[in-house]
Amino acid sequence: MNQYRKLEEAKDILSALQVPAAQQNAMCCYTIVAMAGLTEDSAWTRSTNRWVRIHDILTYSNAHFATNYAENTRETFRKQAIHHFRNAAFIEDNGMATNSPNYRYRLTEEMLQLLQSYGTALWIKQLKLFLKHHVSLIDLYSSKRNLTLMPVSINGEAFTFSPGKHNQLQKSILEEFAPRFVPNSQCLYVGDTSAKDLIRDRALLHKLGMDINVHGKMPDVVLYSEEKQWLVLVEAVTSVGPMSPKRVLELKQMTAHVTVGKIFVTAFLDFKTFKSFCAELSWSSEVWIAEEPDHMIHFNGQELLQPRTN
Repeated sequence: MNQYRKLEEAKDILSALQVPAAQQNAMCCYTIVAMAGLTEDSAWTRSTNRWVRIHDILTYSNAHFATNYAENTRETFRKQAIHHFRNAAFIEDNGMATNSPNYRYRLTEEMLQLLQSYGTALWIKQLKLFLKHHVSLIDLYSSKRNLTLMPVSINGEAFTFSPGKHNQLQKSILEEFAPRFVPNSQCLYVGDTSAKDLIRDRALLHKLGMDINVHGKMPDVVLYSEEKQWLVLVEAVTSVGPMSPKRVLELKQMTAHVTVGKIFVTAFLDFKTFKSFCAELSWSSEVWIAEEPDHMIHFNGQELLQPRTN
């Protein structure tokens, strides 16, 4: 038996996912195998996505593949593999603070399904499905694409959004709307058109009582003001998805156990887009338009930005 078979299979998977050569090295391959919980004799269909630390990845590799990674290689694992695999939506974290001893990573559900199909008749279908819904790292890291990535500040940290009107609006929500109307708030969730969970504070969302596992999608942006005890749910609308009565009902169900005040906001880039959705908007919701950032439109009720508890 080829003792490096699992390593070669992992490299084949990463290559098929259009990962740059630098992220197809042995360390990156062992990261995928270890996070899937496989040994040399395991079939990929037995892959799992348990929560693990970087320490667990390197010790697992040492135990099952005769590698010799030392504890001081954890930062190398983080920079060479973990950081890139998060960008590609191969893995996710548990939302804890990065310096917390309980900070963990796992394979995303989409990546798990893909790995479980490797070596089966479903592999090509699952691969095409994954590539259809995720930007490859080669595309993401291409010099042309990097020139157009939008810098954005989230919770005081520097990130980048992929280009497009939707992300342009999300950037405005975080950098223009939040400081004006929800000052000192924390972003608990925001997606990117190429990485659905750019920020997700799973622990605090759970503590507040928001059910992020229910069927249905998250709002585009979730802000939390501890000072005001507000949870602000924002939909960034460029073509679809305003705070319609149906959408507000869905979000109320998702936040049924949230006891802090809830505010439902639809954000638009300009008045032209707002006018095309005006008739669809729910009463007791708010509208913010990026081209007039100092003002809001309130749909009924007594006060602008008045939280509702039901």
